Amino acid sequence: MEKHVELQTFDGNMLRNRRDKDSISDVKGAEFDRDRYELARVGKEQVLKRRFGLVSMTGLSCGLMCTWESLLVIFATGFQNGGPAGLIYGFILIWLGNFSVFICIGELASAVPTAGGQYHWVSLLAPRSNKRFFSYITGWLTVIGWIAALTSVCFFVSDLVLQLTSLNNPDGYVRENWHATLLLWAVLMLCVFINVFVSGALPTIEVVVLIVHVLGFFGILVPLVYLTPAHNTAKDIFTTFHNKGQWPTQALAFFVGLQGNALAFVGTDSVVHMSEEVRNASTDVPRSMLMSLGINGTLAVGLLLAVLFSATNIEGLLMEESSLSPFIRIFQRAVGSNAGATIMVSIIIALEFCSAMGCLAAASRMTWSFARDRGLPFSRALSMIDKRTTIPVVAILVVTVFAALLSLINIGNSAAFNGTISLVLEGFYLSYLLAIGLLLWRRVRGDLDSQNAELAIFNSSPHHDESYDRSLTWGPWRLKGALGVANNAIAICYLLLIIFFSFWPTHTNPTAEMMNWAVVVTGGVATFSVMYYVIFARKSYTGPIVEVDPHVM
Repeated sequence: MEKHVELQTFDGNMLRNRRDKDSISDVKGAEFDRDRYELARVGKEQVLKRRFGLVSMTGLSCGLMCTWESLLVIFATGFQNGGPAGLIYGFILIWLGNFSVFICIGELASAVPTAGGQYHWVSLLAPRSNKRFFSYITGWLTVIGWIAALTSVCFFVSDLVLQLTSLNNPDGYVRENWHATLLLWAVLMLCVFINVFVSGALPTIEVVVLIVHVLGFFGILVPLVYLTPAHNTAKDIFTTFHNKGQWPTQALAFFVGLQGNALAFVGTDSVVHMSEEVRNASTDVPRSMLMSLGINGTLAVGLLLAVLFSATNIEGLLMEESSLSPFIRIFQRAVGSNAGATIMVSIIIALEFCSAMGCLAAASRMTWSFARDRGLPFSRALSMIDKRTTIPVVAILVVTVFAALLSLINIGNSAAFNGTISLVLEGFYLSYLLAIGLLLWRRVRGDLDSQNAELAIFNSSPHHDESYDRSLTWGPWRLKGALGVANNAIAICYLLLIIFFSFWPTHTNPTAEMMNWAVVVTGGVATFSVMYYVIFARKSYTGPIVEVDPHVM
């Protein structure tokens, strides 16, 4: 507590005006830790070690998003509903929409750089009468969304490994559902090992991941473009639309096909949940998110164009009965050998594993943060920090166990498993919508109009027996004035559009296997969280707990 006593001697207004500097020295003879101050300003104590910088965080975000890699894996979704032209224009729409969304997320992360992210922001921005409820629902959606994201990425890795086995041994290998589940567990165990026992080297690993992520792109692009015997024309690519889902209009098919492109950008907010381990978090967290979007979006556009120009007769390829994903068969045809295709797919497997590694880190920090604020059962155990490594080991293990349990569904019914993990996009986007919607509401009300405006926030005291007002101020990174309001509104429109169409199946009159179960799963999670809140959590959850009294700042 000695460090918190030192904070009491500083002038809060002076420090707020100088937040853009890495440190503040010569204040009553002491040196001030800006990151610790900004965390304490929103009531949180610094307990995690800040290991990450701008480059390593950008590596984690780029590697976790795996945009160009994921775009290949889910290639068929957008191609069947949209065609080559729909894929390109849809990708540009999704890319720009994500920039708008994460400019808003960056503003919030700059103002409140905590691992809780969305549920913490919602608690601060929501009306006093509803803030606990909205914050709790947001927290549950985000936690479940991250666990589902971890499970889905690990499944991608195991599925691609099994597809390579089928590619190289087409007659001698018979695939069973439990094979994928067993491999998924192995991937999870390796991720746990790296996150727990090699946690100190994780920033360096993520810098290497960023380098491999870029080099791997060229390792796929060059042979794909150079070795393909024939190419499609620009007219074929930019003017051809498909409606394989048999929707009433081509426009409707285009919007249904946006789901695939949107999934390729999932995980951009991973940096937010690592923010208590990032140096200069109030500036570098927003920067790393936008840098990741710029890098991954550029690489993904390049690879998408390469695939569309290089792969002839994609329609016929998608209609073939095969255990191999379309992009593997595209690689196989392009290079003319199974060995070449195997090397190219192995690059994607390695990068998807890096995504799973980062996904576990972000999911565990989000779970730890929500438990720290008593949002989860057994919060005391889940919020424990290992003294030696200063990481939430218990949260890492619990998230891993739940992902492993979720994968058991795949043994019984792969369609049910795919339906269960389909809430990834909806869980994240709904949490963004709540936070950004409330931010726009505050802006329109004029609560944040002036340059140095502060938003008075009501919350419980550290002793839970009195109340006081706390101030939420803009961070050093934001869009000012009308431009910020306009971007806020655009982000909300984009989120509403994607959330609405993310619940649609890819075909009219779908079978049980073709059905999009996201609406059922997301509705089930929301219903459970509401019931749990009404019965249990409303008695214990009061929103983000104040660990450091801002009155003494």
